[in-house]
Amino acid sequence: MGKSSSPRRVDEKEALSVGTTIRGSAQKLNLVAGLIRGKKAEDAMNILSFSNKAMAVEARKVLASAIANAENNHNLDVDSLIVKEASVGKAITMKRFTTRARGRSSQILKPFSRLRIVVREQEEA
Repeated sequence: MGKSSSPRRVDEKEALSVGTTIRGSAQKLNLVAGLIRGKKAEDAMNILSFSNKAMAVEARKVLASAIANAENNHNLDVDSLIVKEASVGKAITMKRFTTRARGRSSQILKPFSRLRIVVREQEEA
């Protein structure tokens, strides 16, 4: 007797992908996520591919994973996918110390972020 399967976190015709520990602040990642919200999945991949922002590389990986989940796990049409949601949150923060003058030290904070991307199959109008 196995464990019962958990219910889906998203609706039918939707697929989800989460990047849990993306190195960088949530503010910088949210600027990149704002570029792709509401866009077609193909256009969003092109935007992230040619973006100058360093966080676009990690966001592109999460978007590619969401598209692959939609195709392989939920049998959705890749050509009609749109980015329904791209939400950003804080994850852990590594704390490091560096030496300063007169025997003192100061703290260095190295933040990590989470990125949650939901793609949805858009009905043909």
